[in-house]
Formats: sequence, structure tokens, C-alpha cells
Amino acid sequence: MTKTLVVGLDGASWELLDPWIEAGELPNLAALRDTGTWAGTRSCLPPVTFPNWKCYSSGKDPGGFGVFWFENVDLAAGEINVMNGGDYDTAELWDYLNDEGQSAGVVNMPTMYPPRDIDDLVVAGGPDAVEGEYRSISSGYTSPPELAEELESRFDYSVHPDPLLSSNDERGAEVEAILDLLEKRFEVATTLLDERDLDFVHVTLFYLNVLHHFFWDDEPSLRAWQLVDEWVGRLDDREDLNLVLMSDHGCDATQTEFYINEWLAENGYQVRDTSVDAVLTRIGLDRENLLAVAKRAGLVDTLARVVPESIQQLVPQRDGVKRDRKLEAIDLEQTKVVASGQGPVYINPRFDVESVRESLIADLSEVEDEHGPLFTDVYRGEDVYNGPYVDAGPEVVVDQRPGVHVNDGIGGGTIQSGPDRWAAENTPYGIFAASGPDFEPQGELDRISILDIAPTVLAAHGCAIPTDMRGEVLPVFPEDPAIGERDPLSIEDALGSDDGDAVEDRLKQLGYME
Repeated sequence: MTKTLVVGLDGASWELLDPWIEAGELPNLAALRDTGTWAGTRSCLPPVTFPNWKCYSSGKDPGGFGVFWFENVDLAAGEINVMNGGDYDTAELWDYLNDEGQSAGVVNMPTMYPPRDIDDLVVAGGPDAVEGEYRSISSGYTSPPELAEELESRFDYSVHPDPLLSSNDERGAEVEAILDLLEKRFEVATTLLDERDLDFVHVTLFYLNVLHHFFWDDEPSLRAWQLVDEWVGRLDDREDLNLVLMSDHGCDATQTEFYINEWLAENGYQVRDTSVDAVLTRIGLDRENLLAVAKRAGLVDTLARVVPESIQQLVPQRDGVKRDRKLEAIDLEQTKVVASGQGPVYINPRFDVESVRESLIADLSEVEDEHGPLFTDVYRGEDVYNGPYVDAGPEVVVDQRPGVHVNDGIGGGTIQSGPDRWAAENTPYGIFAASGPDFEPQGELDRISILDIAPTVLAAHGCAIPTDMRGEVLPVFPEDPAIGERDPLSIEDALGSDDGDAVEDRLKQLGYME
């Protein structure tokens, strides 16, 4: 059986890559498209890391596993909780490979911190493998735990770059740190694939999309893609390997920043309360300013160690408070609607949900800028999600137009502006490409769903497809693979009873469980 390497290219889009391919800057990607199979992909809404990496690996949309963005909003309970890898209720494609007796490794995967056990290895990745505001982490990001020491001693491996890129002006050491990080991801993934004789490895290049966000199609992004292109050439030359390239979502140049919670307040859907963040914002004391000062003074690591996380979180971001602190800035009893970023919108059950939803959809559909409507569509949650967790999801989901960044900050005071920190924002339109001994070259396919990739990888490995995967096996094989369907694994089945206890202990140590 042929080995498979899936390279996850966070935020990759053909819109970004096509001009470089046509200019001859990425010859190996061009050759892969010429000799293999490729397509544009459609990610699940919202088009963002949380939840789309798990959409890929589970073959389900967020209604199937219960995580709809980086946060879980429960207005009935008056809670917003930041999500982590332990909150996803689903088995993933590597669990099914393991269940069929095949070996798998997962390297630098977002949505997998704290790392859980599979039969071989997991290396959790950004943005969720964090300790504190400045994203430093030195242990506890691998399974088995001792793998971290091996990665650090052999490869000088780290989860996050140092120094951390935090503005469009930082084109020196910050960019070099990311390029070094990307190189090491490839080195680790290919070394583990070969030395441990694994059947399957997935590796994610998360910080690729950080470069997109800050620089879009400028030189730092091109340099990163030239590095990727070199590795694609090496990997595509291997006759013993199925190579799959894919992204969790796409990206496009930012045209408009839309502060949706500010719009909700302006239009009577949200009532504000006074918070310490509003006072700090008015006097210009925000997280971005403090981080810039700390970096200039060389004090980032010191501050991360000595300033308690609870104090760090009190300092607002420039565009307002976010995550769980949003509820401190509003009067929930009088507030009808609260939004997350990039899509999900929640209606307070203290009000007539259907009446509020009808008017909200109509009002959001009319929001425009000089380029036209901000949203390609505004959906009822149940119209875009499927599965047992639909009722826990948002009542309304906006599909932001390419070029629009829906920002959920509260207290910044602006409703619409031009690009702020991000030169590019996520879109639902990503990439897929495949070549290798088990794949028949098909050239360009019509746009596929991100949910199709896991069933296709399982089919390449001769594994039956779980009945709760919503994707389809892609037509990339010389003949229809002789596979059938199977019952899904529960997350308890995937973890095993002993592993479940270990994960619970790890979550308790990290403060996620009492």
C-alpha cells in the first residue's frame, strides 16, 4: 500500500497562487496541476481555522461535532467559552485508519490541543496550542509526551515563531522566524513518515496564513510559497507517495472591516454596559500598543512570565473586547443579539427568536459598502449545518463577501472601515491538489467540498467510509475503489477508555475541567 502525505496549507487560495504560477514563480505547483488532479474547494461556514480543520479531518460540518468558531456562545446561560481541541465530539480520519490497523501521524494540527492519543503520534499546532497571551509553549503539545523533547533536540522544533509577527511593518526577524518554522514542519513530517514507516501523515503550515493576513501577495508571502513549492517538487518526485495538498479555507485582499457588534448596537439589537475595557480603549491603551512597546524593549517573554493571564486579558484589543469578555461590555437582559467573528450570530432566547431572526436577516442583507452587499448570503443556522449539534449553533450565519472581514470587537466605536491590521481575510474558497501512484490524473475538477477530502483519503487506503461523513469520494482513482460504508466511531471509541481518562486528566491540569 502506498503511503499518503497530506500537506495542509492554511488559508491557501488559487486567487493568491494563480498569478505567481502564471509568472513562473511556483514551477512545481504548476507541474503538479499539469500532471495530477486539482480543484478549488468550498469550506464550511465560517471560513476559519476553528472549525474547518476539523471539518476536513472528520468529514462533517460544525453541526456534526459542536464547535462553530473559536468560542461557544450560550446566551441562555450568559456564557461565552473559548474552545479547544477537547470540545470536538467526533472521530477523525486517522482514527478510522487506526481502526483498520494502519499507522498515522498528525503534525502541527490546529484544533488538537490539548493533544489526544492516537495509535502513533500527534503534534498539536497553532493557534490553539498556547500558554498565555503571547503564545509561548514549551511542553505538553505532543502525544506521546516524550516526542516533544525529541523534536526539540533533533529539529530545534517550536510550535510558534519567536519573535511573533504582530504588524504589517515587521518584515525582518518575524518573517524569517516563520519561514524557518515552515521548513521544520516539512522536515519533521517527512522524517517521521519515513523513520517510523507510517502509512499516513498530515502536516499543517498554520503560519502561512498569518503571512497572508499581514502581507497578502507581497514579498513575505511569496517567499513562503517559494519554500512550499520547493518541497512540493521534492515530494512529488517520490514514487512511493500519494501527495495531497489542501487548505482549510482561502483568502483574498481585505476591502472592508465590518464591526458587527458595533452595527448591532447602532441598530437596536444590542445594549451596552460600561466596562473597564471601554475606559482603556478611550485613552489609547490597547494590546497592540503594549505588545509593540514590549517587543522594542525586549520584554515580551518577561511579561508573559510575570504578568498573570487574568491581568493580560484585561487589556483590550484595539478593535474592542472579544471572546468571553464581550458579555462584560453588554447588558444581556436588554440585548437581543451577540455575534462572533467571521459569521456566527446568536439570538438571546429571552426574546422572540423567530421574530428577531427574521428582522435581523433582512437588515444584515441590506448592509453595503462601495463594492456592494457585504454578504453573499445570510442564512438560518439550520440551513447550513447538519447533525446533532445544530440546536447549539448560531441562529444566523453570514457568508462574508470575499474582501470583507467581519470583526466581533465590542467597544471600538467604528462600524465600517478600510483594512485594519489584516491585508487579507479568509474566504470559503480553498485549494485541493493530488498526485501519486494511487491517483489517476484528472486535471481540473469542478469545485469540491472540504468534506470530500477525508472520504477520499480513506478510500485511497482501502478503508470503508463512516456513514456520518457528509463528503463524497472524489473521482481521482483509476477505477471505483472497492470500499463500502461502516458505522461511525464515537469519540469514546476513538480514544479508548484509558485514553479518555488521560485526556480528562490533561484537561484538568490545564484548567479546562474542574
